[in-house]
Amino acid sequence: MSDLTVSAMADLTASTDRSRALSAFKLSDKTFYWLTRISALTVLFILGGIILSLMVGAWPAMKTFGFDFLVTRRWAPQLSPSPILGALGPIYGTIVTSFIAMLIAVPVGIGIAVFLTEFCPPSLRRSIAIAIELLAGIPSIIYGMWGFFVLAPFMTDYFMPAVIAIFENVPVLNVIFAGPPSYLSLFNASLVLAIMILPFITAIARDVFETVPPMLKESAYGLGCTTSEVVKNIIIPFTRTGIIGGIMLALGRALGETMAVTFIIGNSFQISGSIFSPGTTISAAIASEFAEASGVHMSALILLGLLLFVLTFIVLAAARYMLARLEMKQGK
Repeated sequence: MSDLTVSAMADLTASTDRSRALSAFKLSDKTFYWLTRISALTVLFILGGIILSLMVGAWPAMKTFGFDFLVTRRWAPQLSPSPILGALGPIYGTIVTSFIAMLIAVPVGIGIAVFLTEFCPPSLRRSIAIAIELLAGIPSIIYGMWGFFVLAPFMTDYFMPAVIAIFENVPVLNVIFAGPPSYLSLFNASLVLAIMILPFITAIARDVFETVPPMLKESAYGLGCTTSEVVKNIIIPFTRTGIIGGIMLALGRALGETMAVTFIIGNSFQISGSIFSPGTTISAAIASEFAEASGVHMSALILLGLLLFVLTFIVLAAARYMLARLEMKQGK
């Protein structure tokens, strides 16, 4: 056999091997593509199934109460033959507790993140960060028990009476902070929620603060800026997109928290101007009554779940819109 023939056969074999290798690569790449696509579509199907099942379960209540369900304050499922069910109390409690919790947790969480990245000694930084993140792993029922047996007595015996006395003669505030002190209140539930969402805000804020280029901070210090000015004018503007994302993640957790709130909020459907009075949230109302509900009462609870789903979706959609606007302003 001539050298030319041997060379041609070798070239043919090499070409065949390359073709097989390329075919194998294309097959594996196509398989990976479809696996990832199916995974993404599965999430959409699950989400759609949840929405559809909630709408089907809530339809009897929607048909019975209509729009009045959203503006009715009374919740009387025991009335026969026509119970009166309204979602205004749970909606009010959900919004108020989440708002107060964010009002407390956001500045504290960002302050802790600033301390960890700018002031904390390296020897303590990791220990404090781990301790804060461990708060996120504590079961919510433990927070509820701690809130009822430890936090509530302190608030009722010391904090609430002092605040009520301070604002007793101040218009508007004497309504918001009206007594009597109570173990079960919107404020106590909000404080527990603030502690629960604090790790989310702190962890995300700390991570995005660490992405700030050292050159920007060093340049600001070189111009004579103080640490507070660097945080205000350099770090916060550079990382505001990530901070807002962390805040919205924490808000989503606050809106849907169940067991801890159920322990300490009082499960009262009444609406009061005082944050020291008992109340309820959508998730707490569902958790406390679902086991004993039936008929239109059950459907009304499912409708509450649908309302919570819609409320959470609106919050997350608003967050995405806000982040998109910020990115457009930054030229992205």
